Amino acid sequence: MSVLVVGLSHRSAPVAVLEKAAVTGDDLVKLLHAVHGSANVAEAVIVSTCNRVEVYADVDKFHGGVSAISELLALHSSVPLDELAGHLYVHYEERAVQHAFAVACGLESMVVGEGQILGQLRAALRLAQDEGTIGSVLHDVVQQALRVGKRAHHETGIDKAGASLVGVGLQLAEAHLGPLPGVRALVVGAGAMSGLAVATLGRAGAGEIVIANRTHEKAVRLAASVDVPARAIELADLDDALAAADLVVSCTGAGLVLTAAQLAARGYGADGRRRFLLDLALPHDVDEAAGELPGVELAGLERLRTAREAAHAIGPEAVEAVRRIVAAEVAAFHGAARAAAVAPTVVALRARAAEVVDAELARLTGRLPELDERARAEIARTVRRVTDKLLHAPTVRVKELAAAPGGDTYAAALRELFDLDPKAPVAVARADLAEDRGDAAPGARPWSRTDKGIEAEGTGR
Repeated sequence: MSVLVVGLSHRSAPVAVLEKAAVTGDDLVKLLHAVHGSANVAEAVIVSTCNRVEVYADVDKFHGGVSAISELLALHSSVPLDELAGHLYVHYEERAVQHAFAVACGLESMVVGEGQILGQLRAALRLAQDEGTIGSVLHDVVQQALRVGKRAHHETGIDKAGASLVGVGLQLAEAHLGPLPGVRALVVGAGAMSGLAVATLGRAGAGEIVIANRTHEKAVRLAASVDVPARAIELADLDDALAAADLVVSCTGAGLVLTAAQLAARGYGADGRRRFLLDLALPHDVDEAAGELPGVELAGLERLRTAREAAHAIGPEAVEAVRRIVAAEVAAFHGAARAAAVAPTVVALRARAAEVVDAELARLTGRLPELDERARAEIARTVRRVTDKLLHAPTVRVKELAAAPGGDTYAAALRELFDLDPKAPVAVARADLAEDRGDAAPGARPWSRTDKGIEAEGTGR
């Protein structure tokens, strides 16, 4: 296992830096391929959300991987590497898997426990699959992270420990505008965050929801998904919709979408009405000066940072329960990986024993040619049964021992004692049959990249 995570989030960087590092669309695809094409990187996945940009990579050298990924992030964000480095965090091997599981559970989110991250992880996985930058190592990590995230949300109250960013933003809107039932809302964008905003506004009883998006068909589908009055408009009609709206939610990430001058021209700050602007985009959609207009309140990601502490205060028991789940799942994941790593050695041992048995049976045939076929077959079965019984206990035990930290030393001892080469063609060819024969942990891959010669710094090896 050689998983590396290099990234920055709301925990490590101010919104101004996150804005520069944010990556979407074609830029995300370009960065993904740039990372995948770097020296020392075999696989790559990028998780890019409104409050984090993280590169997951399968690397063969720790320092080389960190350097290459950090330089690419600096190049993409136009933030000098020496400045960006102060905001980057790095996780390797077990810590990287632990971080992935914690992210999937919402423990690392700005609002602890929010469930949107699962959809964002799925999107990152699909993109990497579509672009051909992922293999078995990262696929296993991300898929297991998704399963752990689902388990955490199902078994604990983490969902109640913190609402989504949309939910927190709408709570602020309600404090400014009053009760949300009957409110006239405008949602700019039709992506995942916009969909959540529309659904939440629908449950809150909004009087009308207008959806503006560059691709009109997406806006139409989104408008049809709620039970309250909702309609889609073209971006060309945005100004008229702004004039009628009490609440505007914008989350396109396409740069400045709403300027203070544009809003003032539609009556904001001059008509005596209270209005609330919720900017959930990174980079920002709404001109910060818009919040200075009379009666207008603007809430962006920087303001929502404080919700994280509140979320912790709401459900500490749930958060602690999720941490225990993450710890147990990380231990199980690495135990399975270590057990899978010993499979080629076990297969090589059985292959060596089979070779010895075959040679001795051939020798017996040469010395006792008068033996009939029935006797020869019974002798062969007996010798093979004896060999299997002798090997059963040590091979089962070495798999159990290998699942514990440091357990690879037992496999190394087997290789040394029996002069085994688990990479020999016969062992590799038979490794796929290991699980059926009981030689590999159920559900585990019959091979591992653990022995690739990864640099030892920070690994404890």
